[in-house]
Amino acid sequence: MKGVFLLFVIMPIVEMWLLIEVGSRIGALYTIGLVMLTAVIGINILRQQGFATMNRAQMRMQQGEIPGQELIEGFMLAIGGALLLTPGFITDTIGFLLLIPPSRQALARYLIRSGQIQAWGSRGGGFTFTSFRGGFGQHRGGYYEGEYTREEPPATPLGGPDKDSQKK
Repeated sequence: MKGVFLLFVIMPIVEMWLLIEVGSRIGALYTIGLVMLTAVIGINILRQQGFATMNRAQMRMQQGEIPGQELIEGFMLAIGGALLLTPGFITDTIGFLLLIPPSRQALARYLIRSGQIQAWGSRGGGFTFTSFRGGFGQHRGGYYEGEYTREEPPATPLGGPDKDSQKK
């Protein structure tokens, strides 16, 4: 609840105060121009980074790997793009940090390692699921990590002799 209050009440007030301060020092038109410039630059970076992240995800899927890091980065790119379109210097700063590859990749690795975000999938390339495990509080058990394999008898090759027919 405290985070929602900060996000939707305090942050816009701080953003407005900062915009007014900057506008009083450099002028209202220059401030508006600066906000518009950050949005245009941000959209271009977002487009470039989005395509690069999507290509990396496709390469990992073709190799039979789960593109967990890329999925998280894609989500961060969407958030960063939305923040850059929101007028304000603080949201622009956070948005740019989410668009710049080193900071975005470091944050994605941190979220994966900390267990806040997990990814599951099958080895054959089938289903992939990424989820956010609620909150940033303490972990309250119930998760077990491991692997399993389902062993089935091998199928006979097409047109080849069947084991049962050889025994007769």
